[in-house]
Amino acid sequence: MSLTLLGIFLLLLLLGVPLSISLGIGVIATLLIFDIPLDLLPQSMMSSMNSFLLVAVPLFVLAGNLMSGGGISDRIFRGAEVIFGRFRGGLGQVNIASSAIFGGISGSSVADIVSLGKIEIKAMTDHKYPRPYAAAMTMVTATLSSLIPPSILMIIAASTANVSVGAALAGGFGPSIVLIIVLMLVNFFLSARHGYGEVSRTPFKKGLRIVLEGIPAMGGPVIILVGMFSGLVTPTEAAAVAVFYSLLVGVYVYRDMKWRQMPKMIVDAGLTTGTILLIAMIAGVASYIFTIDGLPAKVSSWLLSVSTNPTIVMLLIGLILIVIGTVMDKVAAILLCTPVLMPAAVSAGVDPIHFVVFLVAALAVGLVTPPVGVCLFAASYVSGLPMEKIVKAAVPLYVVMVVAIVMLAIFPQLILWPADLLTDR
Repeated sequence: MSLTLLGIFLLLLLLGVPLSISLGIGVIATLLIFDIPLDLLPQSMMSSMNSFLLVAVPLFVLAGNLMSGGGISDRIFRGAEVIFGRFRGGLGQVNIASSAIFGGISGSSVADIVSLGKIEIKAMTDHKYPRPYAAAMTMVTATLSSLIPPSILMIIAASTANVSVGAALAGGFGPSIVLIIVLMLVNFFLSARHGYGEVSRTPFKKGLRIVLEGIPAMGGPVIILVGMFSGLVTPTEAAAVAVFYSLLVGVYVYRDMKWRQMPKMIVDAGLTTGTILLIAMIAGVASYIFTIDGLPAKVSSWLLSVSTNPTIVMLLIGLILIVIGTVMDKVAAILLCTPVLMPAAVSAGVDPIHFVVFLVAALAVGLVTPPVGVCLFAASYVSGLPMEKIVKAAVPLYVVMVVAIVMLAIFPQLILWPADLLTDR
């Protein structure tokens, strides 16, 4: 039953049929072939959406749109440039820091590239960085928005796995810090070895003015994260705070956004959210089919037959997820893989929070790799470069991303320590 669904789905996907339609046809065909009542389809779809937590998704998408239109992303970049631009490879480090700060409000990797990408790539190329390298760095650093709280992918994964969303978001700090460190190191060594970039020193008075001007933009993540992890607001309420804060700063502080722009931003956020949640609804039915077919138990049995060591199991799961992430939409991959792979990980003694955060981190690699990496497409669009040039320049960055995933599999405390520290799970 599961193989029938997956076979139809993958065949249609290879033929170029849109993902949600491919999955929907696969689900309906499987229900008909195995004589399962079609009443299951609307019931499961509605049930999968009956979650207060999922309200956070459209709100964080809207927050990302508001940041882009309200001048917040520009101030984040300029403030980071003052701090990091004076060092070798400084603008590469600015790129990393800007994405980390932006991710603390928007939770979306694609929003990061669309909002910050043109600014980052132009600044780096103006300071003698090769354009393909600037685009590759912009693309890879955008994955931080999928790991740093409040990540949209993390919220979806935690909801699917039925674990604490707050703990999963807190656990995302571990992979974020690991990725920031390894990216900064590789950027420094590549810049020093190849002579990338010019040192950009901002005069003290001008730098102080830029930093002070950027405080409202950089204050957003602080307010949202402190609110969530102090227990003052839930993740969904934090999403509402993100929208309100981004709107307030964009309209009344920086005055780069007008009220008349709001309807278009809301419509754009609705279209993006509709795409995500349509996949989520259909994947909910697919997950049910996998469960009644016993696919999770079969996969668990196979993985545990290879090894019962939790580290080995997580390394195998990481390999599977990286491969899946290169060919499948990340939301669909989360919704389909969580119920299948999580039982095996838990049976091997892996903490559920470790699994959920590791799942998102491993799939995030697929955001920047061909053939379906949405961040790769976005980076190609904003840079005007063909994808092949960006991929070639990104090879060293791909390597360090895989190294980071291996570290997360071997050292679960990188995820569990911040989760335990910041939440009462």
